[in-house]
Amino acid sequence: MPRPPHRRRRPHLVPLLLLPLSLTLAACAGSSSAGTSSGGLGGGNTDGKGSLTLNVGDQKGGSEAVLRAAGELDDLTYKIKWSTFTSGPPLLEAVNAKAVDIGAVGNTPPVFAAGAGSKISVVAATHGTAHGEAIVVPKDSDFRRTADLKGKSVAVAQGSSAHYQLIASLKKAGLTLKDVDVKYLQPADALAAFTGGKVDAWAVWDPYTSQVLRGGKGRVLTDGEGVVNGLSFQVASPGALKDKKKAAAIDDYLRRLRKAQDWVFKHPEAWAKVWAKDTGLPYEVALDAVKRTNGTRVPVAVDRNAVDSEQRIVDTFARLKLIPRRVDFGEFTDTRFNGSLPPSTTPPRTYKES
Repeated sequence: MPRPPHRRRRPHLVPLLLLPLSLTLAACAGSSSAGTSSGGLGGGNTDGKGSLTLNVGDQKGGSEAVLRAAGELDDLTYKIKWSTFTSGPPLLEAVNAKAVDIGAVGNTPPVFAAGAGSKISVVAATHGTAHGEAIVVPKDSDFRRTADLKGKSVAVAQGSSAHYQLIASLKKAGLTLKDVDVKYLQPADALAAFTGGKVDAWAVWDPYTSQVLRGGKGRVLTDGEGVVNGLSFQVASPGALKDKKKAAAIDDYLRRLRKAQDWVFKHPEAWAKVWAKDTGLPYEVALDAVKRTNGTRVPVAVDRNAVDSEQRIVDTFARLKLIPRRVDFGEFTDTRFNGSLPPSTTPPRTYKES
């Protein structure tokens, strides 16, 4: 597929105003401000036909975009009403308030929602690579190991999965958060601080990782492989799950998302073009992120291993007093849609080097 005309321009870094595809939300910040985008609750598109309406929470370049691109919205026997959110936490607030029946988030927002006592149920999962979950440093930095960050400044979004990845990576290197100067910054501010030389490193996620690398402004010091679980989730309202007709629609919706994820893996260029248009990402950055993270995801079961890995995140943030209380994450899951899906430890897909 031919690339857009801008492909010959010198790559550069610009603040991304939109968060990445919900299928790859390994990192929605737990401290993101609440609210929806201009679409807002009740302001999005409606697809399908029939008397039943499934209210789906989404983000720009998210589930709606990928389902439409894959042709999975063409024969719906129920309606899907889309509501667009800026990030995972406000989406889960809407799930808790019964304004949304289901939505996609990364591995951290459910931890914060559960810790706050929200009424949510994790009903589906995907497992992808964690190469996009990275600690990046300037290209000319002398740092070669994570241990080199001792006493240095690191930008990270508080309560995000990048925050957890930073904690886990430091622990692996024999360090703690107290050994570094943590600067809690949301991505746009962190990007400015990183490119302006005001921080020594940045713990971040795709597509920001791909943006930094494609722009030639940084390199990966370490990534999340082996230290984070690489999971993303579909989270539903318990009230919707008690409604037999809505539960059946949710089952169908999840099946369509799995087919769409297969389509993404098989058509990375086509999806990158759609994703770039929907989010404002440069095409090259979108394609890099698809091949590094986005397209690698495999639908998996919400099983004991998935629950245990999330419980470790719960325990970590509870210990650091970043969530109000420790909870049993298993109490916030519903396994009825697992079917014959493979275990959550199933290896992600990979793209061959071209």
